[in-house]
Amino acid sequence: MTEQVMAAIDGSQFSAGVCDYAAWASLALGAPLTFLHVVDNHPQTAEADLSGNLGLGAREHLLEELSHLDEQRAKVAQEQGRLMLKAAKERAIEDGVSDPATRQRNGTLVETLAELEADMRLLVIGKRGEGAHQASDHLGSNLERVVRTLHRPILMAPETFTRPERVMIAFDGSKTTRKGVEMLAKSPLFNGIPCHVVIVGAETGDNRSQLEWALSTLREAGHEAEGAIRAGEVEETLRGYQQEHGIDLLVMGAYGHSRIRHLLVGSTTTTMLRRTSLPVLLLR
Repeated sequence: MTEQVMAAIDGSQFSAGVCDYAAWASLALGAPLTFLHVVDNHPQTAEADLSGNLGLGAREHLLEELSHLDEQRAKVAQEQGRLMLKAAKERAIEDGVSDPATRQRNGTLVETLAELEADMRLLVIGKRGEGAHQASDHLGSNLERVVRTLHRPILMAPETFTRPERVMIAFDGSKTTRKGVEMLAKSPLFNGIPCHVVIVGAETGDNRSQLEWALSTLREAGHEAEGAIRAGEVEETLRGYQQEHGIDLLVMGAYGHSRIRHLLVGSTTTTMLRRTSLPVLLLR
């Protein structure tokens, strides 16, 4: 199958943003778009043992009823998923995508995406899923697991779509972020979009050399590019630069050993990624 933009949708508040960013990416990349909804039919743990002290006949009857309820829930979930996919397809067509595809699978989101990874050019996913608390400051647990599992670029979408007009890459000279600069330079996703390269650190000869390499790579590919080296705490410094320059899409490496690439390492995420309202393109 041709590599495609794949958008994972559910009933969360982020699904509209996922649809619109996926449509934008599909059109910019000239890649097919597929919407995916995964139905997790695991039984409800709260109902695991409601029959403890009942007689055998009553217990068997209750288990039959619970089984019937599980079947009904599964049918409702399947139908809800079909309606979500239908609405997502219609929304993408309104955004200009000619023939978006839809897929509904049973299982877990992470396992399903891992199975489909070979088909992906880019995954678009919401910051949190429908199971997360609406007021949560944290990323959804599914998103963190997906980022750790997949080896494809992942676009974390906010609730509402804003067409990107300025993109910033948090750069540290590492292999991952150098690859990110080269991807920005070559990818049609960022055609005509000014690129900002920011190194958080001291004004050293090595950092200056790294910055000049990044800027020249982008400029040689035809991009308008500017950059800066700024000392300070990573999240606060990047957030400040983003606000000063009206950045509306952030590119970061997901893993590694430097301060910037540690942003998703560990059991919690950074304040910047947890609270940002920007889309974030995460690279492996």
